[in-house]
Amino acid sequence: MSRHMSTESTNLFGALFEAPPARQVVPVLVPLPAPGPYSYAVPEGMHVEPGSIIQVPLGPRQVIGVVWDSQADDKLDPKKLRPITQVFDCPPLSADMRRFIEWVAGYTLSPPGLVARMAIRAPAALEPEPMIEGIRYMGGQPERMTPARARVLDLVGEEDISWTRAGLAHAAGVSTSVIDGLTQRGLFETVFMPPPPVVARPDPDYAAARIEGPQTEAAAEIVALVRKGGFSSSLIDGVTGSGKTEVYFEAIAETLRQGRQVLILLPEIALTSSFLERFQDRFGAKPGEWHSDLSPRTRERVWRGIVTGEVQVVAGARSALFLPFENLGLIVVDEEHDPAYKQEDRVFYNARDMAVVRARIGDFPIVLVSATPSVESKVNAQAGRYHLLHLPTRFGDAAMPDLHLIDMRRHAPQRGGFLSPVLLRAIGKTIEHGHQSLLFLNRRGYAPLTLCRVCGHRFQCPQCSSWLVEHRFRNQIQCHQCGYHEPTPEACPECGTLDQLVACGPGVERIAEEVEKHFPEARTIVMSSDLLGGVKRLRLELDAIARGDADIVIGTQLVAKGHNFPLMTLVGIIDADLGLANGDPRAAERTFQLLSQVTGRAGRTGLKSHGLLQTYQPQHPVMQAIVSGDPSAFYEREITEREKAILPPFGRLASVIVSAEGRADAELHARGLRAAAPQVSGISVLGPAEAPLALVRGRHRFRLLVHGRRNSDMQGFLQVMMEKGPKIRGSVHVQIDVDPQSFL
Repeated sequence: MSRHMSTESTNLFGALFEAPPARQVVPVLVPLPAPGPYSYAVPEGMHVEPGSIIQVPLGPRQVIGVVWDSQADDKLDPKKLRPITQVFDCPPLSADMRRFIEWVAGYTLSPPGLVARMAIRAPAALEPEPMIEGIRYMGGQPERMTPARARVLDLVGEEDISWTRAGLAHAAGVSTSVIDGLTQRGLFETVFMPPPPVVARPDPDYAAARIEGPQTEAAAEIVALVRKGGFSSSLIDGVTGSGKTEVYFEAIAETLRQGRQVLILLPEIALTSSFLERFQDRFGAKPGEWHSDLSPRTRERVWRGIVTGEVQVVAGARSALFLPFENLGLIVVDEEHDPAYKQEDRVFYNARDMAVVRARIGDFPIVLVSATPSVESKVNAQAGRYHLLHLPTRFGDAAMPDLHLIDMRRHAPQRGGFLSPVLLRAIGKTIEHGHQSLLFLNRRGYAPLTLCRVCGHRFQCPQCSSWLVEHRFRNQIQCHQCGYHEPTPEACPECGTLDQLVACGPGVERIAEEVEKHFPEARTIVMSSDLLGGVKRLRLELDAIARGDADIVIGTQLVAKGHNFPLMTLVGIIDADLGLANGDPRAAERTFQLLSQVTGRAGRTGLKSHGLLQTYQPQHPVMQAIVSGDPSAFYEREITEREKAILPPFGRLASVIVSAEGRADAELHARGLRAAAPQVSGISVLGPAEAPLALVRGRHRFRLLVHGRRNSDMQGFLQVMMEKGPKIRGSVHVQIDVDPQSFL
């Protein structure tokens, strides 16, 4: 795109005979943290409307913006305003999409430009793709016929269709030189054709639905809601392996029959090949994908296909919620409890909650899906705000795994080890039967802390308040907050003693080492997000596990999400208490969800399966809820506790994080905000206190927690507090997080 595109050259003589038409002024939202739209002049002969995607000058550079709805100031003289440089050949953002952007900006207290930025993040896709060169058969025969030429002519036959050179050569099994030879003899003419679609169109009737029993009823209910049209929100709650995916596939099929688009939101890592294959088996084509691992070129093509309506189904991570669909008719949020739906960068939003808002604004159904729904969704279903569909049994004849707690006080591991003898015996038996075991520990690396035996020195990150984690596979110690790393030292930097460094606590690499010691013959795979190779490697490893090419899988929470491993009959949880010890009001819920999801990986194909949880607190309500197989009792207790404490969903929380390069600056600003908070009944401010992670990337952090009742005007309160609070100076940065998920 040229940076210096001139406006269309005007008729040189027209101005002599008639008065020039009045130039129009329009508000334009630019993708920057500005509080609202800027005014620009529309050059003569250019047509724009609200939602048009355009290019405008901003300071010395050209930026992409969107024409907005608000009224431009009439008093402004168009002659004094800078003109719009270019209008892109791209459908405008719909009125619903613009309302949604404004709603998210108002709710999260973010600048609307930053929210709009998420909708127009594919600059190269704003113009249509260029046509591609192809060839078409004109008829006739070559003077000299060869077997290769005959194959080509048999293929093109009578059909009047265009081919690309490479496509025809590949289909006929010949080299491109054969095609070139026939073209030179005038048998083919050159034509220009539109580029191929980025994904094939899914067919709602490609394969019959694979549903039975309770699933049939649930699918009928959900299809009826889609047929009825208008806004509705449903929660599919069913045990792991109960066929929830197959049920919502029926809702997708019905939406496709209506000729509307579908968005499936998945936690990023769950965009695994197994889901995409299941989709392909049912609809005959894969959905468009949208996640951070796509190449920029593919992202642009998918974005364009969504805007024009060519791509009908998108499976994407949280950011896919802001894609400007041409005609969206259904949103599915799979694994709706997953913390990965919360974005904590620039715009702090929860994709699950915002998806419900998007469906309400667009007036179409939304389906939330989870084996372990969030407490918020559970309460909404009980209150009748969500339509509840419960699937109590596993698909086919598969049974849930038998779950048992291992009391680590009674069955202690060997010195220096972390696996109890009970778990080791179970792994040995599983291998004998030719089945797979999964060992789960939510800790990357080898050990979470390294210290010196002689002087007690602990290796800490120089710019964060967290320990450096040892990674033996890479031979380095690393900070999991900012990414700082250094080679693993041989001597203590404090006292200089050699070979006296000791690793404390286990990570997945250390568990792998212990497993290899006990089962040297077994094939083990370690799965962790920090291993090299990214999504590609992950997909290959998941395929290998599903084929049975591994005996023991050791993994972090990557393995907890929606995967289907046919031969897995044992799941062992190493440190089941890990998530219970932090100050998060959702700690019990999170631990319950994670451990239920992990144990749900076992026995999905009907083989008898077991889950063993190593714990030092077997009496803890979370542990008891998991092994009893009665989640409703856990949810009831958790909901009662939340109601007593007026915590979400019965109350509202917002956190204000103040950071600065100097500790005193951050604290002073945080105290100033606290002093500026208005006196409102039902809303209280806690803090400021130093954040649990007090130092991140060299910046000191203080937190304020605002707590209100369910009907409190939290946004209004925070706005007043920010306006009356001290001016932001120097290195101070204030970040507001409405409905926080993290309390670090």
